[in-house]
Amino acid sequence: MIEIALVILFVGLIAIGVPIAFSLGIVAYTGIALIPALPRVVVFVRMFHGLNSFVLLAVPLFILAANIMNQGKISQKLINFSLSLVGHIRGGLAHANILVSMFFAGVSGSSQADTAGVGKILIPSMEESGYDKETAVGVTAASSTIGSIIPPSIVMVVYAGISNTPVSALFLAGIVPGVLVGLSMMAVVYAVALRKNFPKVDAIDFRKIWQHFKESLPALLTPVIIVGGIVTGFYTATEAAAFACLYALIIGLFVYKTIRLRDLPTILIDTLKLSSLSLFALATASALGQLMAHYQISRIIFDFFSGSALGTGAFVGIIVLFFLFIGTFMDGIPAMILFVPVILPSARALGIDPVHLGIIVTMTLSMGLVTPPYGLCLLIAASISNITIERAFRGTLPYFMVAVATLLLVAFFPDIVLTIPRLLMPSLF
Repeated sequence: MIEIALVILFVGLIAIGVPIAFSLGIVAYTGIALIPALPRVVVFVRMFHGLNSFVLLAVPLFILAANIMNQGKISQKLINFSLSLVGHIRGGLAHANILVSMFFAGVSGSSQADTAGVGKILIPSMEESGYDKETAVGVTAASSTIGSIIPPSIVMVVYAGISNTPVSALFLAGIVPGVLVGLSMMAVVYAVALRKNFPKVDAIDFRKIWQHFKESLPALLTPVIIVGGIVTGFYTATEAAAFACLYALIIGLFVYKTIRLRDLPTILIDTLKLSSLSLFALATASALGQLMAHYQISRIIFDFFSGSALGTGAFVGIIVLFFLFIGTFMDGIPAMILFVPVILPSARALGIDPVHLGIIVTMTLSMGLVTPPYGLCLLIAASISNITIERAFRGTLPYFMVAVATLLLVAFFPDIVLTIPRLLMPSLF
């Protein structure tokens, strides 16, 4: 009876618009207060321990790196290079939008930073060039979800901390799925562009492309430095995030000269605001996780799958549907804290590799960034174009659907995910 009441309380809080972090904390405190065997101080102890992790220190550091790069106009350099490569194709600005998201994903690890940094430049440009608002917003919001898939990825860092999975393996596993999502979206753009006769720009000569490449090279080297250093064991994910901040600052101050020292307080304040939202939700999710552990939710799930005739395919399908639903109202980080410990024992019992599971969960939760009512990337893109969420989601829907199709392909064919990690890090498998 208590369990049902807590579920109703959580749904009610979400329905009336209470922020997810506070909803998680209220339910956790209420549930633990109703259990005589658990002192209420457990809530605050679990919140503290939920954040007391060296790996999770990478979260605010990657956010800081993304903010430095946005402030340093690095996204503009990447846009110029992307446009020089694909601008001559019908719907060139939309293609460039997706391509720059793939590049920016390897720089920041944050989908929200991608939407804000790229969207402020490309959404107005697309509208001025003749694209309808729905397409401009839809392409920007949908392609920014790649930021959670292509390494480095903040969400993957959190998953690694929860599941004790090597961050290096997760980063390598995310390369092919991220590229597949980007290419599938570009295919949709091409089909829509032919139907709506979207504009294209004149092709430019190789010397101009080479110039844009040289200008963007410092930014393009970021994922090579970060992922390469982690894979080779030169530094940990947290150390890599710290190095990314330093590298981005050096680029902005001395290479591009687009950051001034007086910009740093604003960058740090913005980072603290965004980090506090994610990390407070993570802390309260850890407290609620303690409550779920008391009710042995993980054991119940494990017994259900071990005692039923459902196989690996059914389990994967259920996981995809479940996290697609969860992503509509909850951020990826607290969702992972709550539910990955619940499903992980069953996944291992069914022979699902934790790296493969991590990519499935990461991709599925990234879809939640463009699905109402949560849809943070959708909200950011819609606010830039000043259109309603309903119109924004209609524009996003074709790209969302092909992203889900790619997710299913990755979910049911694990070799797509695991081939690169097995080749480069065979000792882990």
